[in-house]
Amino acid sequence: MPNQPESDGPIIDLRSDTVTQPTDAMREAMMSAPLGDDIFSDDPTVNALQDRVADLFGMEAALFVPSGTMANQIAIRSHTEPGDEIICHHLSHIYLYEAGAPAAISGCSMRLLDGDRGMFTSDDVRAALRPVDQHFPISRLCVIENTQNRGGGSVWSESQIADVSRTARELGLKMHLDGARIMNACVASGTNVKDYAKHFDSATICFSKGLGAPVGSAVAGDMTFIDRARRFRKMFGGAMRQSGILAAAANHALDHHVDRLKVDHENAATLARRLSENPRIKVDPCETNIVYFDLEENAGTAPEMEAKLLRNNVRMLALGPQRLRAVTHLHITRDDIERAAAIILESIPK
Repeated sequence: MPNQPESDGPIIDLRSDTVTQPTDAMREAMMSAPLGDDIFSDDPTVNALQDRVADLFGMEAALFVPSGTMANQIAIRSHTEPGDEIICHHLSHIYLYEAGAPAAISGCSMRLLDGDRGMFTSDDVRAALRPVDQHFPISRLCVIENTQNRGGGSVWSESQIADVSRTARELGLKMHLDGARIMNACVASGTNVKDYAKHFDSATICFSKGLGAPVGSAVAGDMTFIDRARRFRKMFGGAMRQSGILAAAANHALDHHVDRLKVDHENAATLARRLSENPRIKVDPCETNIVYFDLEENAGTAPEMEAKLLRNNVRMLALGPQRLRAVTHLHITRDDIERAAAIILESIPK
């Protein structure tokens, strides 16, 4: 069968940091978690996680939800009304990878900004604001993603966010943080979560990416926002019952898997450095745990490289004719990185 591993050995899976399996300690925490019915707000493990996330972000309340996409879409629906417009970068997750949900669920259009590595400026926001006119949608919400996935795991500094936020608030916009990988941003920059979050009206965190939980995200904001968000969680089908078994994994991740993110960043930097040894591979800047790179046309195609890697028990994603992505996570070792890099370098024609 073509494009299959040639041996039964262990797979080095670099497709995403969502592929992790719960550790034994995390499974034990899940199995021993006290449970209740979260629809009635009496699951003690969920309540503890929500209180913890609210404190982490320095916000009044938080809500546990099944996925990062739902967390973002609940926030968008809670901040907007149909006919409003959202300002964000054209590489934003909410635009590229959430199935058109802002339009389908909230009835919102998107005002897309340019900028290096998924970032934009306060001047960009000001220029994108719609005039008050019956012909135009109402500019309502500005969304920043930190880290920025398609920007190569790029990290917004607090000063960049503060500048955008000041302008957005001056213009009457709400601010939402897509913080799916916010802990990667904090570990890489040395910035406290609250120092990022204070510039936003709402914020999310995903536990099933670099933090290694199997399922779950949370959205935080003030009490009025969370009351509205809770209704939309129910409407969207995200309200669960004994979900403390999942919240326990998230709590364990916050306890044990944050500081170790620096290992993922070091492994990603090593991969980027090794690939850069070949001038026919163009590697994007690497700040956290995501490595994007392009092959020169005479060095083969990305799908060919993806297939070659798979035959050698290594998985990466081809994201275009010449472009690939690798993401490090808690199951990836330095030896794994060296092996993957060696296969790629050996596959480039001399």
